[in-house]
Amino acid sequence: MESGDFVYIDYVGRVKETGEIFDLTKEDVARKEGIYDPKFKYKPIPVIVGSDFLIKGLNKVLKEMKVGEKRKVEISASDAFGERKEELVKIVPESIFKEQNVQPIPGYFVNIGGIRGRIVSVSGGRVKVDFNHPLAGKTLEYEIEIVREVKDKEGKVKSIVCYFTGLDENEIDLKIEGKIAEVSFKTTVELPHRLKDLISKKIFEWIDGIEELKFVEIFKKT
Repeated sequence: MESGDFVYIDYVGRVKETGEIFDLTKEDVARKEGIYDPKFKYKPIPVIVGSDFLIKGLNKVLKEMKVGEKRKVEISASDAFGERKEELVKIVPESIFKEQNVQPIPGYFVNIGGIRGRIVSVSGGRVKVDFNHPLAGKTLEYEIEIVREVKDKEGKVKSIVCYFTGLDENEIDLKIEGKIAEVSFKTTVELPHRLKDLISKKIFEWIDGIEELKFVEIFKKT
């Protein structure tokens, strides 16, 4: 594969040290490992090779693979979520949490100043928060398969919308006329403006010939 190729992939991601699964798309593996979640949609996900949809290590691997190929690979921390940085473990006054009506409890994840972190400890009015990514510093193992490639423009637009919304392709209606793409949904979907803006930017960045994107809301009499 090459940078800019649109593909659907199946994968199982594990922490090498413990064998713990932290992410996967395969329902049979989820059931076998006892981590099946009925609320989660297990299915291949669309990604763009060479994009920030993937960690650096997976982008490297996909560029060496072909459609239909399966691989088991090891990704170093530097090519995954980076090394741990001690400077990202900070002491936050407990009063900050009280202002937000949040009870700081060790192990809980919190959002401070728009940055997500995990509470490590609470002592004497001081809260230690780790702002490193939970997988920082860890070597990862992936079982990955390129299920199929998307080459047509409509399929590429839909795959980006699917990536950010979690919808299936058949839940999206798409019309392309010239340089304008018009997207609507077969079910009620409320997308915040920020997400629409992000989807638009990714489509303009990775799909040639699309210069305007419209999100259409349809209301039917019941």
